[in-house]
Amino acid sequence: MPKQEKADSHGQARRAEQEDVELVAKTAAPSASELDADVDALLDEIDEVLEVNAEDFVKSFVQKGGQ
Repeated sequence: MPKQEKADSHGQARRAEQEDVELVAKTAAPSASELDADVDALLDEIDEVLEVNAEDFVKSFVQKGGQ
């Protein structure tokens, strides 16, 4: 029966490894909707900053003298 035990433990190890791979894949790669939400939040934050500091923002890009 040692072969049976070895086969069972090998099969269990494969299943455990597959479950680990699936768990990492789920947690490591955010979904498209999560990424969209993050980008939207960032763009909203940029808009807020520009509303408050638009003039300063534009002035920082104006060339002066020999620039």
